[in-house]
Amino acid sequence: MSGNGPFALFRWEKLFESWDQFALGFLRTLEVAALALLLALAIGIVFGVLSTTKSRILQGIVRGYVEFFQNTPLLIQIFFYYNGLAMLGLVLGKFAIGVLGVGIYHGAYVTEVMRGGIDSIHKGQAEAAQSQGFTYVQTMRYIILPQTVKIVLPPLTNQAVNLIKNTSVLAMIAGADLMYAADSWASYTLNYGPAYVVAGVLYFILCFPLSTWARHYEERLKKQGVQKEVKEQKETNVEVAV
Repeated sequence: MSGNGPFALFRWEKLFESWDQFALGFLRTLEVAALALLLALAIGIVFGVLSTTKSRILQGIVRGYVEFFQNTPLLIQIFFYYNGLAMLGLVLGKFAIGVLGVGIYHGAYVTEVMRGGIDSIHKGQAEAAQSQGFTYVQTMRYIILPQTVKIVLPPLTNQAVNLIKNTSVLAMIAGADLMYAADSWASYTLNYGPAYVVAGVLYFILCFPLSTWARHYEERLKKQGVQKEVKEQKETNVEVAV
């Protein structure tokens, strides 16, 4: 922390003198992440439901979307929105590109999470609802999806963590996000060490609480599942004994 090393004290002093740049980048990252997450959830819920329909056409559309966006790098997708669409005459702002790019990309992963959650619900419940006159949409809305929420919360939270970290790709198009703020300041002042350490700490502050909550919640669900199985086994043993 002394002398002229990469983490010398004077480098940290310069960083805190320019703290407003990091604060603005942090705020932009929060804004992009929040809106992109809402978009990803909207896409994921709709496509997750469509993927469980009996229509092969709808299943094929959903499958194509998921496979394409999961198997192409997010960075290439961002460059397409930034350069490719501009060549076609559609110019989007960097903030809009961040929300759309990150949101659509993670929507593919949320779709798979939702599909898995829906498939985990016993099909007898859907059949019972339909026998009572529920439409497919009503069955999903009132019967299946409310039960699915509890199951998909941990993986959805993990997706939120990944989404926050992936907003850093906006630095490649000067998106004014946290990573861009850190990289720009470091390049201008040549104080790379403090800049990247602070950026990493700020990402950690956003992501660590979410990932910790998801882990504890998942462990609690497993514990409840084990307790339920033990209770059912005891009831079965009592019935057999009687």
